[in-house]
Amino acid sequence: MKYWLLKSEPDAFSIDDLRNMPGKKDHWDGIRNYQARNMMRDDMKKGDLAFFYHSSCAVPGVVGIVEVVKEAYDDYTALDSKEKYFDAKATPENPRWCMVDVKYKKKFKQIISLQELKQNKKLKDMMLLRKGNRLSIMPVSAGEWKAILAMAG
Repeated sequence: MKYWLLKSEPDAFSIDDLRNMPGKKDHWDGIRNYQARNMMRDDMKKGDLAFFYHSSCAVPGVVGIVEVVKEAYDDYTALDSKEKYFDAKATPENPRWCMVDVKYKKKFKQIISLQELKQNKKLKDMMLLRKGNRLSIMPVSAGEWKAILAMAG
């Protein structure tokens, strides 16, 4: 099993939105960065766990846990000109982008803020905390996973 961190802006799609979906699951779409896409396509597997991270908000941070329940498949939103994540260069033969399905597992009682993550010495090498990293999907080591779970209580 691998661990991940998935970022979403809570005003676009929050952990509560996922929890309220039928079956508490939905597709994770809109990834338009090749490095993030490649990780999702090549490395994310059914059963992997991910931290749900609220970004671009007053207090960014980890808010809960989701599980990958369906491995990468074509992101059909790239082909629909009415969709927010439409990509004019994508075609049915070469869709360019993919998505996975995730299921809500748990919401933490309190957000673990980015500031708190930065203060935890066990997370000093975490990809999220590296200067200039803006990826919306990133791997989390087993040690980082345990450290963040400990912070959640």
